[in-house]
Amino acid sequence: MPEKKIQHWTGSLADSVYALYETANEYRTAHRAAEVAATTVDFVRRMTHEGRISIEGPTTAFGRASTRSPHGQALTVLHRLYGTVESETAGRYEEAALLYASGAAWAVRAVLDGKKPPVVAFRVDDHGDPAPHSMDIPGLDTWVDGPALDAAYNTLQRCMQAAEYGEHLADQDYVSDHEAGEMHHALDQARGLADAAFAYGLLAQRAVSFSLITARRARESELAQAHAAKQPDQPTP
Repeated sequence: MPEKKIQHWTGSLADSVYALYETANEYRTAHRAAEVAATTVDFVRRMTHEGRISIEGPTTAFGRASTRSPHGQALTVLHRLYGTVESETAGRYEEAALLYASGAAWAVRAVLDGKKPPVVAFRVDDHGDPAPHSMDIPGLDTWVDGPALDAAYNTLQRCMQAAEYGEHLADQDYVSDHEAGEMHHALDQARGLADAAFAYGLLAQRAVSFSLITARRARESELAQAHAAKQPDQPTP
């Protein structure tokens, strides 16, 4: 049986971050599809066919046969189903995007601190699920994409703060008219949280590659030296 090749920590760490990207992107794609599906049965935009069917047995209060609209009933059922899927995928996408963004940020900080983590590590919450890390990535002032990373970070922070504030107001026993307006504004802004986290994650993932350059070059040098050491001495002409 051939010997299994052990992956260098720089490769496995990059793969770990990429797996977080793939996960977030899967939910992102699923949520987009659910949104499109929901629009196909939107009663505001969709005409319901007027044709009806008769149901034998039960009658109305006037003794007439009971009828119903099969097309309208189908749209009602699908509207409920698609709405459930849209809501579920939205939550999953947001969770995965936050893990992706914070996991990539964690990886960059770890490498810049001189650590060699083989994979991204998360703590767990009270439910045993991975909990996001902090999002900040200091020490990349000289990186060409540093300004874009900072801008994406600021956008993400605004969305996270809006979500926290909106949820805080929603949990209150009493909300004034002014606070209700602020709550709805905050929750509207918070709806962009998943996309903001995903966008930040894309830049943070590129920052992972940037932070690994030195370690990868050192690894390439080690491999080259090891290969040269295995070569037989060449005779002097």
